[in-house]
This record gives sequence, structure tokens and C-alpha cells, in this order.
Amino acid sequence: MNILVTGGSGFIGSNLCRRLLDEGHYVLCLDNNYTGRMENIQELLTNDHFSFILADVCDSLKDRPELKTQALHLDQIYNLACPASPPAYQGLHAIETTKTCVLGAINVLELALAHGATVLQASTSEVYGDPLVHPQHEGYRGNVNPNGIRACYDEGKRCAESLFFDYARHLGAKIKVIRIFNTYGPFMDPKDGRVVSNFICQALRGEDLTVYGQGEQTRSFCFVDDLIAGMVAMMNSDPEFLGPVNLGNPQEFTIAQLAQQVLEMIPSGAKLVFKDLPQDDPRCRKPDISLAKSKLGWQPHIKLTEGLQRSIPYFAQRLRDDGVQLKAVF
Repeated sequence: MNILVTGGSGFIGSNLCRRLLDEGHYVLCLDNNYTGRMENIQELLTNDHFSFILADVCDSLKDRPELKTQALHLDQIYNLACPASPPAYQGLHAIETTKTCVLGAINVLELALAHGATVLQASTSEVYGDPLVHPQHEGYRGNVNPNGIRACYDEGKRCAESLFFDYARHLGAKIKVIRIFNTYGPFMDPKDGRVVSNFICQALRGEDLTVYGQGEQTRSFCFVDDLIAGMVAMMNSDPEFLGPVNLGNPQEFTIAQLAQQVLEMIPSGAKLVFKDLPQDDPRCRKPDISLAKSKLGWQPHIKLTEGLQRSIPYFAQRLRDDGVQLKAVF
């Protein structure tokens, strides 16, 4: 098939491109490289089944020469285009994040209609906000602060979901919607700002690990290979099943437990330091994946220890490439 991956040079997108190429598909990767990196897809550029398009989903896509129906027929589109890094969307780029969620969704949906392609929206567990229901199931409508510092991402993704379902109801778009819970693994940016990359890189540099609050808030960490398997399963599921469906690892850890696990695996002499909890930081996050199990036959298999073992060497090499002197050897 001909498959477009928007946000394809980012963390999850580049891992998805590899999986699709391994399956023998022709993959078009579209990204503006705001949070994506060409280094993530460098070795793919020599693959005859892969091509890269430097573009922004906030601009119209269906009229781009590379994406016109006369040039090729797209069978599937994965829409992953959006900053997911808290430093990226909580700072000066908050407005751009909302635009990417909303205008990007419209442009991707219009492109999908033009090609008759099935389009998958990568939504997020952030649509549940600071949840009052635990674990979170797809029927829960969330507890989101609509004007807080995270709202550009949380509400942007909620609006994107609304657009997807309205395009399906009123225009016949062929859609799939997933909600991604905390994911980690190779090709994640060391400066991403999320807790797994923060802890690993701090430990490798010999710095103390920064824990917000008392580290009692919980998260469920899914290794990227498991997530990609769920995404592909959802894309190729029964056309009548639109979602949304949670994709994540239901094994729950406190942030303090994660920090201790990293310190055990990276013996650099670092310790924990505690700082004030950020605004609107969710107290708990755990997916109910009953729907994914029943509809997709999917569940994660890679435990946290194994996933960290497979991630730490990647971060160590990235830091070395950036000229960082590591305190721990990997």
C-alpha cells in the first residue's frame, strides 16, 4: 500500500515508518521538523520505498504536487503531526500546537477524502486531563482545564477527535481514532521533557533526578514497539470500528518507582531531588485496554525493565553525539 505518515520524522512517527517499510509498504513521511529530526529517518532515505516531504500540516495538503491523486493513490494516512513534548507546547509554541491539532486535522481529513484513504488520528490520554475515574476507559469524558498551560494540547486533541467523527458522520470519511498513553523508547528526543527521557538522561549525565511533588503521581509506560503494533492493528481493524481506543500499558508505577528503577540500571551516583508539582499535572494515568483486547486482539508485552534496557543505550549514544561526557558507561 501507499501510506502517508504525518509527523513521520518524530519519535513515534519514525518508529512507525520503519515498521511499515518492514511490511513492504511504500511510505511517505511528511514533517516540518519542528520537533522531528532528520537524523531519526536518515537511513530510511536510501530506501526506494520511502520518501520525505518537508511540509506543515497547517497548510493545505491535497494540492501539494507529491500528494495529488494524479500523482499517486494513498491507501492509508497516519496523522501523528503535533508537538507532544511539554516544553514544546507549554511555552511560546502553544498557539502553534492548537493550530496543528485543529487545522492539521482538517487538512489531513480533506486529503483522506480526496484519496478515499483510511485515516488514523493519534489522539492522547491527555484528553482525560487529571482524571476522576481510574483506570481511564474510552467512555470517560475527562477532567480537562480548558485554559491552563496544557490546554493547547489537551483541548486541541479533543477538538481533533470531534472533527474526525464529524467528517465520518457527515462526509463519509474512513477514520480510526486511538488514544496514546505514555510511550517511550529509541528515537525519543533527549530534550523531550517527558519523565522517562528526563530521568535516563539526568542519570547518564550524573545529575540528580528531578521528581515533581513527592513522586506519588502514577503513570503507565508503554514501550514504543508495543504501541506501534497497536496502531497498525487499529488501522487494519474492522472498518466499522472507528474508536476511540486506548493504547497503552496498564501496568502502573509511581514516578518515584520509575526514578528508583532508572537509578538501579544507571549507577552514576545520582539521587532524587523534589520540586513543586507543575500546574494541571495529572495525579494518575492508567489505561483500561479492555476494548483494545476485544476489538484488536492487542495488549503490550514489553515490561518496563526490558523497555528501559532497550532505551538506555540509545539515549547514551545521543548524548555522546551531542558531546556530553557521560558519568555512566553504556
